[in-house]
Amino acid sequence: MYDSKYRAGVVATLAVFAAIPVCAQPRCPDPATVAIGLSGPIQDVRYLADDALQGREVGSPGARCAAEYVASRLESMGLQPAGDNGTYFQVFPVRRGAELGPRNSLAISSESYASGKDWTPLGFSASVRVEAGLVDAGYGLSRPGTDDGAAHAEVSGKLMVVEWGDPDAVHGGGLRGDPHFKATVAAGRGAAGLIVLLPEGMSLPSAEEEIRNALDIPVLAVSASAAPAVRAAARAGRTASVVTDVRPTMAEARNVVALLPAGDPTQAGRPIIVGAHFDHLGLGGEGSLDPDAREVHNGADDNASGTAGLIDIARRLSAGGRLAHPVLFLGFTGEEKGLWGSAHYVSEPTLDISRAVAMLNLDMVGRMVHDAVTVFGTGTAEQWESLATDANAGLSRPLTLSFSPDGYGPSDHASFTAAGIPVLHFFTNTHADYHRPSDDWDRIDGDGIARIGELAAGIVRRLGGDERTAAASLTPIRTVRPAAPTATSPSSSSSSGYGPYFGTIPDMTPRDFGLRITGVREGSPAEKAGLRAGDVIVEFDGREVSDIYAYTYALRDKKPGDEVRVVVERDGVRITMTAVLAVRN
Repeated sequence: MYDSKYRAGVVATLAVFAAIPVCAQPRCPDPATVAIGLSGPIQDVRYLADDALQGREVGSPGARCAAEYVASRLESMGLQPAGDNGTYFQVFPVRRGAELGPRNSLAISSESYASGKDWTPLGFSASVRVEAGLVDAGYGLSRPGTDDGAAHAEVSGKLMVVEWGDPDAVHGGGLRGDPHFKATVAAGRGAAGLIVLLPEGMSLPSAEEEIRNALDIPVLAVSASAAPAVRAAARAGRTASVVTDVRPTMAEARNVVALLPAGDPTQAGRPIIVGAHFDHLGLGGEGSLDPDAREVHNGADDNASGTAGLIDIARRLSAGGRLAHPVLFLGFTGEEKGLWGSAHYVSEPTLDISRAVAMLNLDMVGRMVHDAVTVFGTGTAEQWESLATDANAGLSRPLTLSFSPDGYGPSDHASFTAAGIPVLHFFTNTHADYHRPSDDWDRIDGDGIARIGELAAGIVRRLGGDERTAAASLTPIRTVRPAAPTATSPSSSSSSGYGPYFGTIPDMTPRDFGLRITGVREGSPAEKAGLRAGDVIVEFDGREVSDIYAYTYALRDKKPGDEVRVVVERDGVRITMTAVLAVRN
């Protein structure tokens, strides 16, 4: 049923592709060649999940190709540009990594060590010059009861020398063994810097993919071959002179923004938003569940499938008469880094969304089993379940819907929930290929994406129809707070993993200082203490919170039952609150 319209769309896409300027990047693959013989949503998945796009990591040439493809598909359907300066894109800078400058040096007493051979600054190191005494701090672990004796050494004003990793964790890994964690603790103890000694068989790390903000102290990794000499110098209390020169590398990130205009001019200021993220993990690394596989992670289900669904919804809605309300289509980048694209759009929208009717999000909708689809966010408006049920009943092949009230969660709809906009999030569950190189296009159910697209388009029509009764009867529950996550529900990064439970929902967008929260979970210690959406946590039980990492370290250093003091900034005023941490479910 899609062949003629989708093949015509591909031809139009090629024409639009040729008209979009490409600046200093490799040529994008030809959509007609990549998706030859395919039609319907699977052709869009096939293109977005092609190896040539190199996993669509935010800020990469592959992500740029993906954005141009999505924009061209939407333009071919007659949607209008609604991004920056009359384009289909909203552009913003992101940190892609770090590079080393020419002024890196390390000398201990009279002996110099070669940068790039004997040692290297880590990508989150400060760029500073330090001369200080060395002190052997063992593994530099700080949790009471498991510290090695050297960890208690006096380090104020000293360059701490520590061993790599954590011998108490499997394979020497874990949070405490992360050099960023050790450096954060070292800075909190007044250390002048941190030198990490690498074990045999481990190469000097590269700064290229480091996206964490620079700390206030220099952080160095010393090779296994040079480690014995540096360790001996630390035990002898010798003096070292360190110069670190680390520079962040920036890239251009782009959201896609397209508009299906309102049929009723009086409703032009009340858009219905449909969104999906098109970025993925690039060549793996952080976020991959196969972290040792440095190969293309194509992210066919996560989230080429949702992007294909967005394109399918646009096709369905543009083919009929205009709705009374405008429909704003948003393709997000940076979701895998922490909702960067959607958070940026909500904070700096190209169109006014303050009176938006609703936001529908599609993320991982390509592996449907037994017709089952989970719809999250039904607790953000009173009529969601009845609207979705009614739209589903109108399908030629109805789906089996499960509803969850939580409007927060690890996808872009959470950015809109935090802004008080009712949301629905469509999801067909995780699988063994999730965040692995094996998540490829040939495992995707294109027909299932089309059925979910039909469902979502039906909901949008009911919200924005000419009679306007459905939109008028949608009652947002703007005070909804998500309950604590269960073992089977998706959770935010603040509620996953081990350690005590606090219940904040972080805004993952990078900021200069502090951690902004988009909400707190119902009944959580954070809610009981008085924290609320928009607060910026700047201190957690005496420890400065500079970013999400510092907050995570401070929280996980506690245990359930601990009473903690939390300092937040609210409307320019610092407020201190007390909370008792709970057991994580």
